Amino acid sequence: MRLDRENEALVEQAKAILSLNWTGEYTQPGPRLYPHQWSWDSALIAIAYARYDRGRAEKELRHLFEAQWTNGLLPQIVFNPRFRDYFPGPSFWNAKESPHAPRRYETSGVVLPPIHATAVLAIYEAAGEDAREFLGYAFRKLKAWHEYLYRDRDPRGEGLVYIRHPWESGMDNSPIWDFIMQRMHLRAEQIPKYERADTHAVSAQDRPTSAAYDRFAYLVKFFADRSYDEARIREDCPFLVQDVLFNSLLCRSEKDMAEMARALGEDPAPFEARAQKTARAIEDKLWDEEHGVYLDYDLVTQRPIHVYFAANFSPLFAGIPETSRAKRLVDALKNDGFGLSDENVTPVPSYDMHGFGFSPVMYWRGPVWLNIDWFLMHGLEDYGYKQHADRLRENIVGLCRREGFHEYFDPITGRGHGSDMFSWSAALVIDVLLDRKE
Repeated sequence: MRLDRENEALVEQAKAILSLNWTGEYTQPGPRLYPHQWSWDSALIAIAYARYDRGRAEKELRHLFEAQWTNGLLPQIVFNPRFRDYFPGPSFWNAKESPHAPRRYETSGVVLPPIHATAVLAIYEAAGEDAREFLGYAFRKLKAWHEYLYRDRDPRGEGLVYIRHPWESGMDNSPIWDFIMQRMHLRAEQIPKYERADTHAVSAQDRPTSAAYDRFAYLVKFFADRSYDEARIREDCPFLVQDVLFNSLLCRSEKDMAEMARALGEDPAPFEARAQKTARAIEDKLWDEEHGVYLDYDLVTQRPIHVYFAANFSPLFAGIPETSRAKRLVDALKNDGFGLSDENVTPVPSYDMHGFGFSPVMYWRGPVWLNIDWFLMHGLEDYGYKQHADRLRENIVGLCRREGFHEYFDPITGRGHGSDMFSWSAALVIDVLLDRKE
């Protein structure tokens, strides 16, 4: 379908944002607050580039993959040496304490959700055989990345991998982590010295509290003190969580790896088997029958975390739930504080609007994030909920048209917050508008 002038103009604006943030090697998430390369941002951005600039899409992910650790870990951040004022920077992470860290690049020592295989498959599907060499290169990198997760983050072989820091969820300040943060009683001498970068660029009411950041910093030092040895870390790490979003994206990525394997003449069966195992584990362990939602699982206390969060509907994106469970998820999105059928709400608030501590503007404690809407949009569409999917599609486009390409949005007023000229917001608008079917 041909775009009208208004949408054509919006696509051009979005492309201009990505060009503004393009460094020649990767795309900054935002021009002020986020100067380095972030892992899942780059994957979502590459999905948009695949639609109009394959060369840049490939270069984006190659830069990330070249910073991969030798054990397969794909780092959350690849640092740009030209920007030394960012916290936490390389000297705070001390990633070089690990024998697996790359020598050519400076990186963080944590990861982000594994959406990368989905991005690589999107590039190949858009370009076909012209992208075959890149597909083979990326397939090898992705195979090592997934093997690291299943080997080192799933020591019991459950099919569910754990995250060990709130930053690894991509949803740093989520209420899901409150109880874990509260039980971390830190003495003053346990808190590393640091100076935050976010408070200089974004309103204090939008960002995590200092108490939360103390604990974020403590965990970073905890990992470095153990040389980023996964076995040593999990012996007494206070934060070990089997996260719904992370594992759902991994399940989807394993399915996408199977598709890549077929294209390359490789055996897809191992990837399909792992995807099925993870899907079963999500269904068996993370499903909460009483409330009809999926819940994160705290491995330290061996209990589910009863916090209702929009990202926990992400098994829809991976095609995991059976039809009856999918219906219960949709009912919850419509009726339980997520506003999917409420015209007075801009969906989907990241946190249940009836939940304790809900904030429409505080980072991951209620604002709308377009990546979560994008995951849910695709999931709803795949399950046949076209009307709801279309509302989220229109929401992604409409918010950016009215407010600009912000990091997140107030679900009550629709106003943009956080970093402006935010790359993945621009990328997802491009993807949604250029994906229109006849």
